[in-house]
Amino acid sequence: MEEAAVADYYSHARREVLPFLPERSARLLDLGCGAGATVAAIRGVREVEWAGGVELDPKAAAIARTRLDHVEEGRLEEARLEEVVSPGSLDLILCLDILEHLVDPWAQVRRLSPLLGPGGRLIVSVPNIRHWKFIWRLLTKGDFRYREAGLLDATHLRFFTYETATELATAGGLELITCRNATRYGPLEIRRWLAAATGGRADKLLAKQFIVVAGRR
Repeated sequence: MEEAAVADYYSHARREVLPFLPERSARLLDLGCGAGATVAAIRGVREVEWAGGVELDPKAAAIARTRLDHVEEGRLEEARLEEVVSPGSLDLILCLDILEHLVDPWAQVRRLSPLLGPGGRLIVSVPNIRHWKFIWRLLTKGDFRYREAGLLDATHLRFFTYETATELATAGGLELITCRNATRYGPLEIRRWLAAATGGRADKLLAKQFIVVAGRR
């Protein structure tokens, strides 16, 4: 990606997760936090007492430190989270577009889930490999070429569908709350009508990305 595109990527706030926040979000962890824009957006709607993050990109991590209370620079698998976060102490954990980049995302979900307290939520977003455009290109052109960004981002190591995305989010023993299409359609978009007419089942093919919410009772 060009430098301007990279900067925009790391500074983009994922506001689509705001409707799924737990009522109490005092202590949270954002894994792959970028420049901290999503945490800043959450602070606008919730009382946040402490926010931690992990970010691989050094420049983004430096900016995030001005917005978060604790930021570790490096890979999630190597982050020393247990040294700064006690079991059962978090209200919210965000894993937005990060788990598909890991060799073993299930192990990380099992590691992270015990950090949530009662009522806490894990919010995951992953791309949908069953998206109809990808399936069409694969069937008609045999196209499985990796790209700089998108569904076939060259750094994606794992791929998910609706079913396997929900299995991932609950791999640590949390209870599934919802799995939704991350895209909100306009009132006149045909995709909106298709999703409504099929009771949401068409989203398994229409969604480019899923937001999965799992929680602890």
